Amino acid sequence: MNNVLAAFIFFTRLPFWRLREVPAECFKTVVNYWPLVGWLTGAVMALTYWGSSFICPQPFPLLLAIVSRVLLTGALHEDGLADFFDGFGGGRHKAQTLAIMKDSFIGSYGVIGLILYFLSFYLMLTLLPSAFIPVVMVAADAWSKFSAAQLINRLPYARKEEESKAKVIYNRMSVGAFLRAMLFGSLPLLFLPSFYAVAALAPLLMFWGLSSLMKRRLQGYTGDCCGATFLLCEWSFYFALITLIHIYNTYCL
Repeated sequence: MNNVLAAFIFFTRLPFWRLREVPAECFKTVVNYWPLVGWLTGAVMALTYWGSSFICPQPFPLLLAIVSRVLLTGALHEDGLADFFDGFGGGRHKAQTLAIMKDSFIGSYGVIGLILYFLSFYLMLTLLPSAFIPVVMVAADAWSKFSAAQLINRLPYARKEEESKAKVIYNRMSVGAFLRAMLFGSLPLLFLPSFYAVAALAPLLMFWGLSSLMKRRLQGYTGDCCGATFLLCEWSFYFALITLIHIYNTYCL
């Protein structure tokens, strides 16, 4: 229970810390339960979209849904994405890339990257059939977090523990933890039409490409890399989904 609670404390801004004091050691396993946190963050997006659609004209509820998750997580993953763009855009080797990513100031790569990310994410949401958007939000969030969580299994941590922003290095998953994380990540996919579920392959391919890039440049991963990998895996899920829908509507109808 402490490990689950630690994950919700770490990945959201909700006051779960008031329920009980969690041992510091539990925060080393928070990535194991990251897909479970995706159920909450995805559900908040879905409920925000569904509720606001009764009082706001489309596509404004989509914008509110995106904002709701940013507020819920304190822009934790978006901060990582900006640092990732800055580091890999401006760095030329491991030490320089890590130094740029640790800098608290955002650079031009980070600003441009966030603008393009949010703009394209919003546009992709507008292209989805509205009836399926709430389910897709939960499924994409949970599955993409499972995909991104595999960074800790494929790569070592690129910094020393004392240099970590969160002051913690995640433990690699045991076989049981991996199977549990996969269950948390994949269950919401069952509520999607089988045609939509094919898009789940895209985050796995995105993960492999990003982790290979990190392996070459950093010989490991950082917390910022985890956040960036999640958002880009999720982005790839939506991109694959709208591509499949477009192909189906164009050539199969």
